[in-house]
Amino acid sequence: MCTGIVENTRVSGNGKGPNGWFPLRQASVSYDHPDHAQAERAVIIDLLSETAGPESRIAVELTPQSARDLVRAILASLSRGEGDGRGARNESVQ
Repeated sequence: MCTGIVENTRVSGNGKGPNGWFPLRQASVSYDHPDHAQAERAVIIDLLSETAGPESRIAVELTPQSARDLVRAILASLSRGEGDGRGARNESVQ
């Protein structure tokens, strides 16, 4: 059964696909049954360009723990890069 959990947000960035780089303007994050990840549930992230068509889409399926780890890594990177000193220093991938 689908969970129906979906969060959408506007983003500003770029992604690389088979035809090169394209702008990313939309992100959808859901918690549901994955199509490919070997897990009962997954965090599914779709990054896309509304104007560039379906070939301009990046899809990711992560286990819930991997999604948490990714969020921590993103926040630590932002913290270190923006200089507030709260981010983890030189943490390696486990």
